[in-house]
Amino acid sequence: MAVIESINQVPIPYEPARGTALSADWAATGALAELLKGIGGCSPYLNDVLRQEQAWICEAVHADAPLEGILPSDLGADPGQILRQSKRRMAGFLAMVELSGAYPLNRTTQALTDFADAAVQAAFTSALAPYQASGKLPEDTGLFVVAMGKMGAGELNYSSDIDLIVMFDDRKMDHLEASHLRQILVRATRTATKLLNDVTQHGYVFRTDLRLRPDPSVTPICVSMSSALEYYESLGRTWERAAFIKARICAGDQEAGAAFLEQMVPFVWRRHLDFAAIEEAHALRLKIRTKTGARGQITVPGHDVKLGRGGIREIEFFTQTRQLISGGRDPGLRSSQTLAALDQLVAKEWVTSAINNQLQRSYTVLRHTEHAIQMIRDAQTQSVPQSEEGLARVAGLCGQTSEAFLNDISAHLNAVHSITETFFAPAQRTVPEVALEGHHDITQHWPSYAAMRSERATVLFDTLRPEILARLQNAPDPKEALIQFDNFLQGLPAGIQVFSLFAANPKLVDLLTDIAVSAPALAQYLGRNSGVLDAVLSGEFFAAWPDQEALQLQLSTTLARAFDYETGLDLARIWTKEWHFRIGVHVLQEIITPKAASEQYAQLAQAVLVVVFAFVHREFARKYGDIAPSDSTILAMGSLGAGQLNSDSDLDLILIFDADPNALSDGHKTLACRQYFSRLTQALITALTAPTAYGRLYEVDMRLRPSGRSGPVATSITGFETYQRNEAWTWEHLALTRGRAITGSVEFRKKVEDLRQRILDEKSDWAKVMSGVSDMRVRLAESKPQQGLWDIKRGPGGLQDIELLGQGIALVHHCREVATAAQLHSGQSAAHLKVGALDELARSHDWLSDLRLLHRLMCGTDTQDAAVGEGGRARLFRIAQIDQDLDFEHIVLTKRAHCVQIIDGILGQIEGQGYES
Repeated sequence: MAVIESINQVPIPYEPARGTALSADWAATGALAELLKGIGGCSPYLNDVLRQEQAWICEAVHADAPLEGILPSDLGADPGQILRQSKRRMAGFLAMVELSGAYPLNRTTQALTDFADAAVQAAFTSALAPYQASGKLPEDTGLFVVAMGKMGAGELNYSSDIDLIVMFDDRKMDHLEASHLRQILVRATRTATKLLNDVTQHGYVFRTDLRLRPDPSVTPICVSMSSALEYYESLGRTWERAAFIKARICAGDQEAGAAFLEQMVPFVWRRHLDFAAIEEAHALRLKIRTKTGARGQITVPGHDVKLGRGGIREIEFFTQTRQLISGGRDPGLRSSQTLAALDQLVAKEWVTSAINNQLQRSYTVLRHTEHAIQMIRDAQTQSVPQSEEGLARVAGLCGQTSEAFLNDISAHLNAVHSITETFFAPAQRTVPEVALEGHHDITQHWPSYAAMRSERATVLFDTLRPEILARLQNAPDPKEALIQFDNFLQGLPAGIQVFSLFAANPKLVDLLTDIAVSAPALAQYLGRNSGVLDAVLSGEFFAAWPDQEALQLQLSTTLARAFDYETGLDLARIWTKEWHFRIGVHVLQEIITPKAASEQYAQLAQAVLVVVFAFVHREFARKYGDIAPSDSTILAMGSLGAGQLNSDSDLDLILIFDADPNALSDGHKTLACRQYFSRLTQALITALTAPTAYGRLYEVDMRLRPSGRSGPVATSITGFETYQRNEAWTWEHLALTRGRAITGSVEFRKKVEDLRQRILDEKSDWAKVMSGVSDMRVRLAESKPQQGLWDIKRGPGGLQDIELLGQGIALVHHCREVATAAQLHSGQSAAHLKVGALDELARSHDWLSDLRLLHRLMCGTDTQDAAVGEGGRARLFRIAQIDQDLDFEHIVLTKRAHCVQIIDGILGQIEGQGYES
């Protein structure tokens, strides 16, 4: 009892994060003496430290410069003694400045970390020196030390152990050389560890733990970089990914260490939003609880403020798991420090300000409490004492009475527990499973689907199932909606990631069921490409559409992260599918119009072509070099040239190059000029169309090139000009009115565009052009007849019919525009063409284009038998502004018939007569 009274009589002026500077005035007032007395009364360990090092500590307090000169550059004959004395001095100084409130938490932990870095570097320098002096090791050993955990993050606690992984760079060594070097470095690592870890008459420096290295039960304490990378790539677990968020090189070869951490980025930061990490982190939480016996109501005495419920580790798990979920997509969420990471999560709207404020306060208080517990006897413990005396000591170091301390810590532990438990183990939503007609006939097959292969996926889905069925029940046609959801589920190659994502984000369930109800084709697309759902949660999914340059820059940046060519092609597919999905969702959610969607699909395709062609060309040049001087461009044709694509449009392309036909490439393997550009074009086609694990980018059609299928896939600008002037058919000139050069230098694109326009100017005979349009209409009607009401492209009065006329008018009137409406309007000055009729054709083309885009997005086809269901039909009519009470078939047929009447009238005017524009 006397001890408790003496403690309570000497309060510590503890005010967390007060940040009051220590000064000579402060020391002279007697406050320093009072503080020394108070600390000594509460902590036997610090009482001894202050007694031994009081002169140095008081001088350091006066100078406020604890690290300057604390470790001499030469540790002398007994480095262990110097290291231990320096650690003792550091411990005494930091206890004073933290308990007085002069240092905020982050400054204390960073100072400890800085000292640990210096100590580790000194220990390894000392351990390696004899081997280097004897010639057994070179000056540059390639050894580096990775600081993990709190040391890696600059957050060391007062009596912390340090988690290290010791490695060496073996990238340029053979097996025997690496094995010999490893044997010496293992011995040096043991020596360095003893310098830091062993308890002597002078104490110890840091308890040192090397068990975070790959597979520690079988690997040496100094591992090669190549074996470590191989382990993490093939066997690395989620907890190891989380650990490497805080990884940092603290000693040794900084360049080799940086190269290692750079190669670890894809392991730690997954491209897809990783909601499965929540499940794995929660399982680890439960494992810790079982080990620590943390069950039932939180009771502060005896509670582990680090590992117990509501403790520091819970805050770290919460933060790191959020980082793992989204940090792969957003490098701005990768801070190694807990409080900084929480601020980043708030800025990106992954965590609310209220939660952040609570966790920040609780983390700071609990870390100060952890330090106070450890200061009493320099023990690596985080458990609150259970005895009355022990509680009084910790409370005294925190500047509180025992009662106030218990109430304060209890409030923080319970607040943290409430927040983290809701995140990791949300209460199950009680939604009764509804009964749909034919429900069992469909759902009985679900357990056999690939998505349900694992037990965990099945458990996750079972928690979602009632809510999904309830939403489907509200569809205009519940049975149809269930069928479409079944198609989505059947297409999923795996379920854990997707179901985890749905469980953590109910709004995605709403989006999925909405898509299943209104756009079955998009639902099937989701089944095959479920990773695109990540984009919905990225924070930018509903942002404004970027311009062309921004799109291209973003894809270029993405491909720059690729380690090899195949990875780059996969990244291009992932990126493109996410943007593709975004456009579809935006038009279905009525965020953009179908016309805007058509333009965005075209801009997306152009960005992919520009960036992927450059990527392919670089890879191609690695083997075959370049042909200098030369230039090339992709001439976009058809709908891409017109800047109006659908969700599944293929790309009509012509590749044109300009080079000396007799030149050879300058690479390791040489190719003749024509062979070079032909193979380059084939490489581009393969890059776009080859199916990988992430599907294809686009289908490519090159039949519009000179001589069609029988011509070379790449053509010189001279050959292109000769063919178009002397051999091309009128329909090829019509197609050329929608040509647009999209890659290559600005100068070469202009050169191609000028040539295109000169050719078209020479082919503008009205009678010949319109005769060609009439002939092409007949050929298309015979070879590709209309397939039903929803085949809006083909047949009389369809899109193709209107576009042909627009191309003909553009050809005759020297129109440089590529869009159909602009081409039609270019004929308004002609005496024989009625302005009103052309305007009506342009409006009909826009309306039919919108209708086709919506239908193909929803159904994926133009055929009659795949017409939209009731839910999709209602959505389509609303977006297209069609009165649902009217006869839709009659509206479409009437619209097309009127277009036929206008087109026939225009073409009939010129039969048998010439026309001067």
